[in-house]
Amino acid sequence: MKVKALILFFFYFSSMQSQQFIPLWPVGKMPNTKGMKLELIEERERITQVAQPGMYAFFTSKEENNGSAVLICPPGGYAKLTYTIAGFQFAKWLNTMGINAFVLIHRLPTSPDLVEREKAPIQDAQRAMKIIRSNAVNWNINTAKIGVMGASAGGHLATTLGTHSEDYSVINDTVDQFSFQPNFMILISPVISMGKYAHKGSLNNFLGNNPTEQLIDYFSNEKHVTSTTPPTFIVLAQNDPVVNPINGILFYQAMLEHNISGSLHVFPEGGHSIALKNNPKSINLWTNLCEEWLNDLNVLDKTKAEINLSKNTFLNSNRF
Repeated sequence: MKVKALILFFFYFSSMQSQQFIPLWPVGKMPNTKGMKLELIEERERITQVAQPGMYAFFTSKEENNGSAVLICPPGGYAKLTYTIAGFQFAKWLNTMGINAFVLIHRLPTSPDLVEREKAPIQDAQRAMKIIRSNAVNWNINTAKIGVMGASAGGHLATTLGTHSEDYSVINDTVDQFSFQPNFMILISPVISMGKYAHKGSLNNFLGNNPTEQLIDYFSNEKHVTSTTPPTFIVLAQNDPVVNPINGILFYQAMLEHNISGSLHVFPEGGHSIALKNNPKSINLWTNLCEEWLNDLNVLDKTKAEINLSKNTFLNSNRF
């Protein structure tokens, strides 16, 4: 068992080391910090303290690149980042479709270095999206085809990008001019609400033990869906014992009310561990369904300049 564990550790460590790490903030420019020097804390492929926020880039080959990109927000209840199974593996899967992928390593709201705990993950995610857009020419990425993907609490961070317009990441440099809002979203067992159906661990880690009703309402993302919310794919398991699937259903209901194109899939089994393969029974279909949905949006078609928004008409030249 020890030998097997060492082999797995070496595999994941080697995979991590082989990817390009892109820091998010110039030295001395990171917002919302007390200036503490933190060390990276990681155990069993789970990061519990981030020393330097950034993202790992998984670029496709020039031949396979279809010009699209996805920022992946790893899960972990806002207390840790499970960056391998729901980060690196998702990135490699997206690569098989010709999609460039970026795995976000964001500051956790539990960090002792923060002035405002809830803003740090959002600031890092916003900055990451801006960096991807600012490098679109260099990386051969179409700025009309940049999405975000998140599982569990990562789904909450992803939908915060897609539903909130307030920019917390401004540092007065050239990257500020680019949009952080995604063109499409992929959500797996997402945390959405901070209210009645909240995942208590994510709520407490993100907003603290006694958040105000105003904060709870503001970060209950189902309440902030508008006509400009991007098309969204949602996959849920009815027997999820961790995050109530009503979270994803509430988000989809809000999408329907605002005439947003979307795709919701609720499977009877899958728990809170929906993966790329070896899922129980019919939930194994979700990856094929997601790929078909991306194809319907024209995300996978390099000959199409923009995604197919169907009923959604928010995209215009001034937005990006």
